[in-house]
Amino acid sequence: MSDTAATAPKSAKGAAKTAKGFDAPFEAFAFSVPNVEVPAVFRDIADKAVSGSKEAYAKLKTAAEEATEAFEDSYETTRTGLVALTHKSLDNVKTHTDATYAFARDFLAVTSFAEAVELQAAFARKQFETLTEQTRDLQAFTQKLSTDAARPVRQGVEKAFKGFQNG
Repeated sequence: MSDTAATAPKSAKGAAKTAKGFDAPFEAFAFSVPNVEVPAVFRDIADKAVSGSKEAYAKLKTAAEEATEAFEDSYETTRTGLVALTHKSLDNVKTHTDATYAFARDFLAVTSFAEAVELQAAFARKQFETLTEQTRDLQAFTQKLSTDAARPVRQGVEKAFKGFQNG
């Protein structure tokens, strides 16, 4: 059982009156605005502000597009360079691996202790020279890569600063 009393349905006339009132526009906001003439000076100021805003927006949009293009160029240069750096590194690893296998093969053919020491010393010296040369090569490559990758961004920033100084 429920303690709440059931309400009787409203009459059809009451329901129609509620629906009609709900569909009608709000009369509280239906008022007329007087015709006001804006002085020409204010219109000129508003026109200048709008045109200045449009020009500033156009400059900002152009600068943003140029910055995006510069970052895309920089990203592509970096990506290409890192792929090349990875290939160089893998080539270096292959060189060291091949040298190590050759040393192991030669070491198994050694017939005396003196020959083993001489072979080990020659191997170590050759590996050190190779590693030094590879390190110099990788250092030069990464330095060039960083310079090339930064160039589009640097040029874009310089161009933007010149544009804002002149504008």
